Amino acid sequence: MIVTDLRSDTVTRPTPKMLQAMFAAPVGDDVFGEDPTVNALEEKAAALFGLEAGLFCPSGTMTNQIAIKAHTEPLSEVICDYTSHIYQYEGGGIAANSGASVYLLHGERGKITPDLIRTGIRPNNIHYPLSKLVALENTSNKGGGSYYTLPEIMAISEVCRQNHLVLHLDGARVFNALVAAQESPLPYGEYFDSISVCLSKGLGTPVGSVLLGSKSFIHKSRRIRKVFGGGMRQAGYLAAAGIYALDNHINRLAEDHAKARILADVLQECSFVQTLQPVDTNIVIFRLVDGVSEEQFLRELAAQHILALDFGPQTIRLVTHLDFTSAMLDHTVQVLKNLKF
Repeated sequence: MIVTDLRSDTVTRPTPKMLQAMFAAPVGDDVFGEDPTVNALEEKAAALFGLEAGLFCPSGTMTNQIAIKAHTEPLSEVICDYTSHIYQYEGGGIAANSGASVYLLHGERGKITPDLIRTGIRPNNIHYPLSKLVALENTSNKGGGSYYTLPEIMAISEVCRQNHLVLHLDGARVFNALVAAQESPLPYGEYFDSISVCLSKGLGTPVGSVLLGSKSFIHKSRRIRKVFGGGMRQAGYLAAAGIYALDNHINRLAEDHAKARILADVLQECSFVQTLQPVDTNIVIFRLVDGVSEEQFLRELAAQHILALDFGPQTIRLVTHLDFTSAMLDHTVQVLKNLKF
């Protein structure tokens, strides 16, 4: 039985060629800095984004949390959108790991602006936490795959520099953003102090994210990774998947975006859909009409061997990805067209 899994782009499995690259990888002990494949991945990712160094970690949550801890201290504050992954989905890690506060902004589909950031900067007053870090998410998960363009990033970076704020990018799906905007990653290093690049979503690797920044920042981050339990040993087998993905799986993200738009076009005509968020990349979020619950909708899909995600009251998320084939797309389209409630 073939199951079409649209719950997330994290459900992908390594391709045969990626597996070949993994099995062929030369490895060493990464905690000693002796894994040549890990070193190559870190250097490659850093060079792509115009930054000095990288740090391979098990997850995007870890790279985000390391960055926050490296950039802040207790009694300081992180400014971000209220839908941000670092706030919503990382287990309260900002408080637990860094002892920092959070100032939440209400942007548009997960995106914040220079003017909004200015409203979140605290006065220099002992009653308030110290504004220290601004975090962006590209693309925005809860924003339905919305993304920042380079001019928008440049404007935000300027506000941060004027106000002595550090700027971090949660680049969980940053290559989706770059492909959609038809932009290069190289200028990012000029505007961000740190970048988390996830490899296990649209790029299709089984594990891993890379944290990027200056050499001094990565040196500090490497110590934090050790404390967090993220020091892996012969991690080159996993890093090889990342190298393969960076070489082969970036441009193909446009295929995922096209399939997401096809799903959106179909959903737009379905009677059970009340509202549909704009579809910019590979995430499709829609709200069901009154009388149709998310549980009921997901049961109907599952009966047709399609998996989707409950994304809130009467809200569903579909995510296209490497393993979502054209045949699966055709099947999903027909199921959606034939669903009756």
